Amino acid sequence: MKIRPPHTEDIPELKALWKEAFFDTDEYIDVFFDTAYSESRCLIAEENGVAAMLYWFDASYLDTRVAYFYAIATKITHRGKGICSRLMDEAHKRLKDLGYSYAMLVPGSKGLFDFYKKLGYEISTYVDTIECTAQEGNIEIREISGEEYAALRRKYLPENSVIQENENIKYLEKQSNLYTGKDFLLSCRVNNGALFGIELLGNKEKAPLILNALSCQNGTFRISGEKTPFSMCFPLENQTRPPIFYFGLAFD
Repeated sequence: MKIRPPHTEDIPELKALWKEAFFDTDEYIDVFFDTAYSESRCLIAEENGVAAMLYWFDASYLDTRVAYFYAIATKITHRGKGICSRLMDEAHKRLKDLGYSYAMLVPGSKGLFDFYKKLGYEISTYVDTIECTAQEGNIEIREISGEEYAALRRKYLPENSVIQENENIKYLEKQSNLYTGKDFLLSCRVNNGALFGIELLGNKEKAPLILNALSCQNGTFRISGEKTPFSMCFPLENQTRPPIFYFGLAFD
């Protein structure tokens, strides 16, 4: 088995593996490859073609570099052989050589928390969710660009948060709507009148009014919190992981 960065000719296999693993549409997959994909932020395990893959987004925490792992997947025919573990171990080594201090990821299911814990990951952030229905009332709200969202996000983030910009925001902008108001910032998706708030920063009490302003009957908003385990972290420089902080933009 060979572990290496991908080449242009690997992209069809990468897209096929993505679809096999996550059941996303071709259009959704194309958005990632058009906005956030880079050969320098991807590794593949090659064994009779692409056997496994992982990508990462650049982020930062205080004065350190952070790699946010995304879309980690192993081909069905190659699972159970430890390929993913070997791929991630090699990624850790390469990231350390490149000057990254931490690798982070958001497990896609409860069972994956145990899998990543065996690889040395520990829970590093928690979130809460608000579920509510629309409430009539006046509220200032306007749709904004990704560039403005990134700038305002620094204002609303809790202290010592992970900063996610550049390709993070470009990808977010393509798969969600971005809004701001007098005292809040929101990225969200709307489907059949129901809103999913990928991230609500600022005044969470505005959630019911936001729903009304966006003509949604009900919604779920993800906010900074302490209840639900969210992301996991692997220290690349030493054996000490950072304290609990805020990490909000998970592209689930």
